[in-house]
Amino acid sequence: MKKSNPLYQQFDNQLKSIAILIDPDEYTTLENLLKLIDLSISAKIDYFMVGGSLITKDTQQLIIHTIKHNCEIPVILFPGSSMHIDVEADGILFLSLISGRNPELLIGQHVSAAPLLKRSNIEVLPTGYMLINGGNDTSVSYMSGTTPIPADKNSIAIATALAGQLLGMKLIYMEAGSGANIPVSPSMIQAVKDEIDCPLIIGGGINTKEKAKQAFEAGADVIVIGNAIEKDPNLLIEVSHLVDNMNRELLNIH
Repeated sequence: MKKSNPLYQQFDNQLKSIAILIDPDEYTTLENLLKLIDLSISAKIDYFMVGGSLITKDTQQLIIHTIKHNCEIPVILFPGSSMHIDVEADGILFLSLISGRNPELLIGQHVSAAPLLKRSNIEVLPTGYMLINGGNDTSVSYMSGTTPIPADKNSIAIATALAGQLLGMKLIYMEAGSGANIPVSPSMIQAVKDEIDCPLIIGGGINTKEKAKQAFEAGADVIVIGNAIEKDPNLLIEVSHLVDNMNRELLNIH
């Protein structure tokens, strides 16, 4: 039976949305997770993403289970490898690291994961993943053995994103890496968005409302916020209000 794709339809609805990325290796306590869930419900975030480039703690299953049993917000896997699949999740970003040349992360891990995903109820979201230089070395760059796209090379980013779309990828995800000093520039976001027809996700280094606004105005459909929330919980509320206002304008609701 053909699986439905409600998550992709939500990504592709022309409205702005927010995702929270939870790295299992950054997991602290169940109490803090429950507080984050409550805050996310209040802020009306659209997605939880769970995963990371390196997972050394056995907490991912607990995190996903806790989210699923305490709210209705969809949980999407952000896997670093085929070992990071949890069938309790609602969806998975089936990431192909198209900015790099590591065959394991272009297709190798996907071959290992495909049979399990076929048997599961997880919605698979084919995603072209592009790492952009954020001014410092990141875990994903080190673990993947790939060089990020230079931050000022919009032409390379455009060609890479187009290649991903033409290969059939349904989403493009550009990020500067967790804790990046410099997020993906508005100039690069706009340049890529002007050339592709699929939803664009932007993450890494978005730690202020102003950076979120710049990313959205440049063309981001989804922004991903990670550890910045721990330092400033109010950031989520501020970005939530921003998204609500922008979506009202998009829907011509005044």
